[in-house]
Amino acid sequence: MTAFALELSGVSKDYHALRPLRIADLRVSPGEHVAILGFDRPSAEVFVNLVTGATLPDAGDVRVLGRSTADISDAADWLATVDRFGIVSDRAVLLDHLSVIQNLAMPFTLQIEPPPEPDRLRAEALAREVGLGEESWPRRIAEITPVQRARVRLGRAIALEPVVLLLEHASASIERPDVVAFAGDIRSVAARRGAALVAASADEPFARAVATRVLTLEPATGRLKEPRRRWF
Repeated sequence: MTAFALELSGVSKDYHALRPLRIADLRVSPGEHVAILGFDRPSAEVFVNLVTGATLPDAGDVRVLGRSTADISDAADWLATVDRFGIVSDRAVLLDHLSVIQNLAMPFTLQIEPPPEPDRLRAEALAREVGLGEESWPRRIAEITPVQRARVRLGRAIALEPVVLLLEHASASIERPDVVAFAGDIRSVAARRGAALVAASADEPFARAVATRVLTLEPATGRLKEPRRRWF
């Protein structure tokens, strides 16, 4: 039997908010695309930290490909776990004074002025895949649009072939006309790569465009509710 890409059961984590973050039951199959509505920024960050094993739950269990994050033994083991994830978040640092291609080359090399040709070619392939036109490649990050910066973060997130793509309020800094198209492109990228996708969001149009299954978090209980079918 294939393990779930991600599984949370009975999870609770106190982060000094009104109530702990609770996730009663979440199972994401390999390659499945799931969006969860109801996260504010602090709770989304806590969720991502729990899922990646950066922090452990106060109660319950988090499993990545069948393995509990509580079984992570040391820093090297944790880094191997984190490598299974690609994270699209405004918290992911971009270097404003460097170009789009230099930022996209950073997962592959520390030599970025300029990147070696093999790494530059890999960065250019990423740029094409995430919808960044060639005219943007030499521009500094400080000079490009919010949705282009989000696309750079997406490129960085998929660079090392993650098993799970985590979206932490990925649409928060994007202008509204760009949201649905960007969500559709993320969904296409994840599908081509066979990666599972989990979006923690408060943006319903984005959630519905990026995922095949949309859930709503009930904060008091941690239950994840699917929308009721509407009959006309």
